[in-house]
Amino acid sequence: MSVLNSTIQNLRFTSDTTPKPLVIVTPSNVSHIQASILCSKKVGLQIRTRSGGHDAEGLSYISQVPFAIVDLRNMHTVKVDIHSQTAWVEAGATLGEVYYWINEMNENFSFPGGYCPTVGVGGHFSGGGYGALMQNYGLAADNIIDAHLVNVDGKVLDRKSMGEDLFWAIRGGGGENFGIIAAWKIKLVVVPSKATIFSVKKNMEIHGLVKLFNKWQNIAYKYDKDLMLTTHFRTRNITDNHGKNKTTVHGYFSSIFLGGVDSLVDLMNKSFPELGIKKTDCKELSWIDTTIFYSGVVNYNTANFKKEILLDRSAGKKTAFSIKLDYVKKLIPETAMVKILEKLYEEEVGVGMYVLYPYGGIMDEISE
Repeated sequence: MSVLNSTIQNLRFTSDTTPKPLVIVTPSNVSHIQASILCSKKVGLQIRTRSGGHDAEGLSYISQVPFAIVDLRNMHTVKVDIHSQTAWVEAGATLGEVYYWINEMNENFSFPGGYCPTVGVGGHFSGGGYGALMQNYGLAADNIIDAHLVNVDGKVLDRKSMGEDLFWAIRGGGGENFGIIAAWKIKLVVVPSKATIFSVKKNMEIHGLVKLFNKWQNIAYKYDKDLMLTTHFRTRNITDNHGKNKTTVHGYFSSIFLGGVDSLVDLMNKSFPELGIKKTDCKELSWIDTTIFYSGVVNYNTANFKKEILLDRSAGKKTAFSIKLDYVKKLIPETAMVKILEKLYEEEVGVGMYVLYPYGGIMDEISE
């Protein structure tokens, strides 16, 4: 596979009609980045910077004007300092590599990033970065304490030399809008030795699902910061009680709880009894295993379910897709949610999906 296509995660952008770069640079150190910027500036090429290739619209490797790609795949070192509870992470590293190497040093530390291990930290950190620990520690960007940025003049800036305004901007405003991020210094966070998860499916008529969703949207963001309860909806084909095949919308409710199974079951039965959570629905796993479980790249109880899968940059299935991200700032009326779920029937079975993550916890305390 070509260097260009090897980390394109959205197969919409692998066609012959997709704009192609004139050159791809794969730097192995900062001086290569500096030279790429100065050379591109001299000959009039736009630069696209790629870390993991997960940009949903291909913006890290597509342009409508002559361009070069600076692909950071060879700059993926993660240097962990447990004593200071920090790490320097090169921008070509993936989230999986970050989680793996922190866990190698101490299983009770991690970092509040996203679920997918093949996502590159370059785009994830500079775009904010939400994940399972955001109610405890905020976004990934909230836990960045320094960075090395190569600016348009080829100068390498750290937090002090770039100033607080620019440092604020690169943590959420897209790092490559201001230069090329070569490395991030992150603050490690404490995680328990064990966490409890469940993922339950609810198959019922849409109005019943909407009742569950309405309960979820009214309580999920109010839970203690140790519980993340997410939900998603998609269509599935089933055989009903009369032996007839039909397509229905299924609702899924999934948790990560920084505590034991008994505490989680008790909490859910008191706060959300409609889900009917039982101990048999739950799994107590190490923190690193919860990361693998929700990564989507390997099935639980298989030979490949081990943390080394986090180092595989090609793990998981690539598809052609389109994503729309937005914030829900007001409760969604039940009548509106019915119409939203009915839209899933307009897509092929199992293709369309709505995924919702609650904020709450420390996210309510961090200013915009």
